[in-house]
Amino acid sequence: MTRTAPPLAADERATYTALLDYLRATIELKVEGLAVGDEARAVLPSKLTTAAGVVKHVRWVEHHWFEVVLAGRASRAPYTMEDPDADWRVEEGETLAGFLADYRAQCSESREILAGLELDAEVPFRGDRTVSARWVLAHVIEETARHAGQLDVVRELLDGTVGD
Repeated sequence: MTRTAPPLAADERATYTALLDYLRATIELKVEGLAVGDEARAVLPSKLTTAAGVVKHVRWVEHHWFEVVLAGRASRAPYTMEDPDADWRVEEGETLAGFLADYRAQCSESREILAGLELDAEVPFRGDRTVSARWVLAHVIEETARHAGQLDVVRELLDGTVGD
């Protein structure tokens, strides 16, 4: 997996979308070459925070913020009020490779949705409020960076792999 560093000088949209793509590639880089038996092995107190579980979760983060919030589409996420952690849990038959394919497809969909909106565009959000495309983009950057950091820790604990 190769990553393209974001430009050091560009307009707001180019800067932030390149930064998000860099972080998306970081998610993939952090799990590249992971042993099959380690993909869903928990090494932290939370049994949900596995390499595969993080990738599954960031896919649904993209889905929620871009498809559901910005595009106004119905949620397809696996979590419910009764099972709020379903987007982290790796079920029998699910694989890291499958999660990565889903994540790539979801990121592509997210890019298309964002490309069709001005950053100042606002959409209804949680009742009587609105949220801008700019805020959603910034939030997904923040969340993706946080989960890439989780993968740093998980990967180092699994097999000692470190690096950016």
